[in-house]
Amino acid sequence: MADYFLYYNLEEGRENKPCLYFEDQSYTYGQTARMANRAGMLLRELGARIEERILIALPDCPEFVWTWFGASRAGLVITMVNPLLPVADYVYYLDYTRARVAFIHESLVETFAAAARDARYLQHVLVTGNNFTHHEDKRFLSFGQALSAMPDELIPADTHRDDVAIWLFTSGSTGHPKAAVHLHHDLPFNTEVYAKRTLQLRETDLTLAVPKLFFGYATGTNLLFPFAVGGATALFSERSTVEKMFEMIERHRPTVLTNVPTMINTMLNTEGASKRDLSSLRLSLSAGEALPVELYERWMRTFGVEILDGIGSAEMFHIYITNRPGDVRPGSLGRIVEGYEARIVDAEGNEVPTGEMGTLRVRGDSAALCYWNRHEASKATFAADWCTTGDQFHRDGEGYFWYQGRTDDMLKVSGIYVAPVEIENCLLAHEAVLECAVVGFCGDDNLTKPKAFIVLRENFMPSEELTQA
Repeated sequence: MADYFLYYNLEEGRENKPCLYFEDQSYTYGQTARMANRAGMLLRELGARIEERILIALPDCPEFVWTWFGASRAGLVITMVNPLLPVADYVYYLDYTRARVAFIHESLVETFAAAARDARYLQHVLVTGNNFTHHEDKRFLSFGQALSAMPDELIPADTHRDDVAIWLFTSGSTGHPKAAVHLHHDLPFNTEVYAKRTLQLRETDLTLAVPKLFFGYATGTNLLFPFAVGGATALFSERSTVEKMFEMIERHRPTVLTNVPTMINTMLNTEGASKRDLSSLRLSLSAGEALPVELYERWMRTFGVEILDGIGSAEMFHIYITNRPGDVRPGSLGRIVEGYEARIVDAEGNEVPTGEMGTLRVRGDSAALCYWNRHEASKATFAADWCTTGDQFHRDGEGYFWYQGRTDDMLKVSGIYVAPVEIENCLLAHEAVLECAVVGFCGDDNLTKPKAFIVLRENFMPSEELTQA
């Protein structure tokens, strides 16, 4: 997989072509490949073996890219998580993945150290950042120092297209994230049929994304897809604020922007939005939640760049239904990507007539093998080559798919599935909360947001201070 996305560029003569922009620096394909080799050698030096998991909890930065490709080429299984989680979540991920090596930024050291205190499997934590030198927990090492001692060459592991390559996390109704297990051929398959054939990405493209690389949506659109065509990506570690997005667009002049409806709405509502220069864009992608028609139309009036709304999932790696360049049906999620098949079925699993609503099932060669250690959930989702999405759709007579909501009680907020029970459990941990219930609601912008109904304990009164607690 690493050869398909990164190392083939060296054979194609792109060794000196910039592929990665970060802050005031740029990195060529040759530099990126050498640093990835060092990262892979470092993992082997630390005793990481083929098929073992590693945990990446890094912000978007060159070290994320080097670690990702180095681990892949060394035959390890990549797991990626949000670098802004609380201690309890890292405790869960360390136990669930059984990762022996983790990668974090120096800003996460104390949080991660608390999570790692009783981690049964963790042996090494590589810390990025210029200010980290050492920690009382001897498992914490400077990534930069360790990397500098490694050679530039790495003999690739003898992996097969059907070996496990990466886990992509998806939330479940229990509130505990579960991992969709993907093989080495899954990601290249989607890249061929979606990124290359459908989006028609090319070597001259430079990508930029609102979501971060740990999220499979951006892993594809802002790293793997541009690399697969010899293009480039621009990364930034900060949160994706509206001002940061406008700044990055005007500074790096990307041709493809990966967006989500929440940010689209925020960008449009920013004062002076129509005066911001987005003329470099030829494509804007949207996924994660349905894009309201009014947002699409406002975006077109303001910026004049087509938004290609689509749907994908961790279970399928990436987008399998999408609008296309020059073929956008506002309000719909477009048509099935060539190479995939889709059915809309009723509660008994029978296909419903055109125009009727039902549950979406999809199949294609990027489907996950299973959920790790979740046998019953795997049987419910993956059966006879079909992946049951839990999304309600109807398909019109022209083959366009229209999203109707979730089959279960999951909420899709800012492009990420959220289990109400997760929020409820967090609220119940507060001393003032006796009971609570979380539901979804649509605001004036027609975007889904969680809304909590709370019963306070005795001796507590509603207040602005408590609202912000």
